[in-house]
Amino acid sequence: MNAIIISGGPGSGKTTLLEALKEKGFNCSDEISRQLIREQVALDTDSLPWKNLASFADLALERMIFEFKKAALSSQYTFFDRGIPDIVAYLKVGKLEISDRQQRALETYPYHPYVFMAPPWENIYVNDAERWQTFEEASKLYHALAETYLSAGYQLIELPLFPVENRVEFILEKLK
Repeated sequence: MNAIIISGGPGSGKTTLLEALKEKGFNCSDEISRQLIREQVALDTDSLPWKNLASFADLALERMIFEFKKAALSSQYTFFDRGIPDIVAYLKVGKLEISDRQQRALETYPYHPYVFMAPPWENIYVNDAERWQTFEEASKLYHALAETYLSAGYQLIELPLFPVENRVEFILEKLK
């Protein structure tokens, strides 16, 4: 499978990295969570991670499945800013149950066996309208994400704390 996940805690440089990969001509799927947060805030619903994580997770799963299926039609790499296992990790951190549908999605939509993990990076961490976690919470999420991906059978490759251009080179080298 050519669907490659870039995951990690909030504020670790994933979105910047995806933008750099786009500039190099790669297919990229933007972070679904940010899109959903903007939409749900505009609609004034409670389907937000800090209000109703279970509802938010269901919405995110629908979009992630759609993006996965779209990428499966391409023979080229598609880089994802998070993947379906991220939903499971967030639910675990929130001490919520993983539904049968979410568990089946983990098995039904397998990504590339390598998952690039962006570790917590305090020097670049900032809060914004969609990133409400503290750095400590972001670090906790990183560890939950790593555990979830490992238990799902993925091989984790930790991204070095390098400038974005070097991170792009690192990923492309690992995929050769």
